[in-house]
Amino acid sequence: MATEYSRMNTNARAMDQAALDEGLRSHMLKVYNYMASGLALSGLAAAFTANTPVVFNAVFGTPLQWVVMLAPLGLLLAMSRASASTTKVLYWIMVATFGVSISYIFQVYTAESVVRVFFITAATFGAASLYGYTTKRDLTGVGSFMVMGLIGIVIASVVNIFLASSMLHFVVSILGVIIFTGLTAFDTQRIKSEFYHGHSDEVLEKGAIMGAVSMYLNFLNLFMMLLSLLGNRE
Repeated sequence: MATEYSRMNTNARAMDQAALDEGLRSHMLKVYNYMASGLALSGLAAAFTANTPVVFNAVFGTPLQWVVMLAPLGLLLAMSRASASTTKVLYWIMVATFGVSISYIFQVYTAESVVRVFFITAATFGAASLYGYTTKRDLTGVGSFMVMGLIGIVIASVVNIFLASSMLHFVVSILGVIIFTGLTAFDTQRIKSEFYHGHSDEVLEKGAIMGAVSMYLNFLNLFMMLLSLLGNRE
């Protein structure tokens, strides 16, 4: 009798774990789908802006350029306090705005090099995210170190606006590749860990969107850093 009871408990735990694993896979797939859709929308917005002179000239070289560049920061703050449905709408607006803000890359780099660097970025991002998903190592310390490094390269980038140093730009790009690769692994593990906290459907939905925001920003910044290093200029 005791043996049968023990077997039933073991089977129940196995079924619970299987359901939990399936839920995690579904949650992570939702995060990646949001991220991929966001990248696609950004690409379309960038290509449209770059190939429509009226729109491009209306944005760049005018005060609207600063609005487009700074708007995503305001949207990110709004998303942190919004409901899941509102957060989703703000997410699509944010990625479209980012697409407009980076459309200049099609004027600076050859289309071939942009495509090549995109696939290099996708491979790098994929490997880092897979590591973050599968590793048993706690990446909290790595994430904290990468965040500090991120603050450093942001400050260095602002300083370089005035210095215009090609060497500093190169160093920032190299460090940026390392930092955003590390953040990709860390954020993947963090999103996975947050799922196990057992939140409501509303919280999980918003968590998936906010997780996609983190992954989207890691991918986009990694792409821009690699493009500055490997892209062929027009």
